[in-house]
Amino acid sequence: MGGLPEQKLAILRHMVESAPDRVVGDLRGALSGAAGDSGLTAVRLLVETEARDRQLRNAVLHPIAPLCVGDGRTEHLTFPSRSLALVWRGLRDQATHEVARAAALAEEFQADQSSPEPFDILARRAARGLSERNHPKFIAAAEAADAARPGGALLLAECMQMVPIVRAAVSRLPSWIQRVTDDDAALARLAYKDSVAIAEDAGPRFFEMLAAHLTHPWMVLRLISAVMDKPSEAYLAGSELASFGHRVLDGVDAGLADLDRFDIHGGLPAVRTAVRAIEAMNAQISEIEGNVELNRQGIWGARLGKQKASLARLVEARLRLIDKALAQALPLTEVWSGRVSRQVARLTTPPDAAALQTAKTLVAFAQEIRGAANTGGFAAARTEVMQALEAHIDLFTDDALECLRKGEAAEPEIARALLNAAIELTALARDRQSADILRRRLAAI
Repeated sequence: MGGLPEQKLAILRHMVESAPDRVVGDLRGALSGAAGDSGLTAVRLLVETEARDRQLRNAVLHPIAPLCVGDGRTEHLTFPSRSLALVWRGLRDQATHEVARAAALAEEFQADQSSPEPFDILARRAARGLSERNHPKFIAAAEAADAARPGGALLLAECMQMVPIVRAAVSRLPSWIQRVTDDDAALARLAYKDSVAIAEDAGPRFFEMLAAHLTHPWMVLRLISAVMDKPSEAYLAGSELASFGHRVLDGVDAGLADLDRFDIHGGLPAVRTAVRAIEAMNAQISEIEGNVELNRQGIWGARLGKQKASLARLVEARLRLIDKALAQALPLTEVWSGRVSRQVARLTTPPDAAALQTAKTLVAFAQEIRGAANTGGFAAARTEVMQALEAHIDLFTDDALECLRKGEAAEPEIARALLNAAIELTALARDRQSADILRRRLAAI
């Protein structure tokens, strides 16, 4: 197959340049083995060139790159990804020499040794280009930012000015997030003050840029706390940084909504979703409690108290369903011997697939929340439920195995099927070793 005509390559080049970073990365991986086909080789080289250019762009504008996503139309501070691409093309056109210096630095850059000044020069030049709109690419970038939000171009220009300040802070984020020392707090305060010197209202943007580099953006609250020396609820809620506290509380509300939608018939995928929501809520609750001086009667403190109560209530409501679910999946019946009654396994009806699915989902849920129980305030309820369900499973399996061993089961195949269901539940409630022991006992009969 011959090489692609230049017209088709131009179309492909435009498509690749317009594609998100993830798509370009996927294409790069898919085409990495292309060889012997001149058409594919040309496409691979095109994609490789674009991927390397984006790597350089994202290194130079690293502090702001995570804020440039989609069309930029979100409730938080974001900009269109197209604006970032256009700014970079403007720099390539206007600052060829500086871009070349940045490319050379990027090849051997070491965060703890190399000076990022060549990168910072380009960031400041981008800020000037956006403010002055002195190149068609900067004009288009500014227009895209303004279309995403009012004053978007000005915000983007100010963020570009802050890139050198934020770059140093981003490099320290991993250690800051683990533990903020007094020296770290002093450095963070200094970076915050330098940002505010660029624009009076730049404080929130400084933390927005840092948050964009965190796996859990709400963890930026601990840096805000360090800068403000663990502020009171009233002080932080009345400041320009109040939105960061509101976001944590809004995140807990979102988690409560996710937990309320927990499908008790949904199996392990539903369990994992619910457990992730609980763990995220616990983390966010701990974050705001550890970094803000809350008042139980305050707006935030009272709201958080209600959220914690709702979390415990929702979990306990699901736990209370386990008794009924077990009764349907592993039914027991009462038998009398004189005036004394006892419960025994009912082995006359085959396992109900739907009932077993529900029981497995709920038992897995009860087991998987063990790590979150103490923090979430539902440890006592979980312990009580786990003791009851283990007792139910033990009674059922012991009685069913004894019936089979003595040949007293009216329907041996049904009894074995029910025991297999009990073994599945044992694996979820306890561990695989306990389930394997039961399997060996059943196999020996």
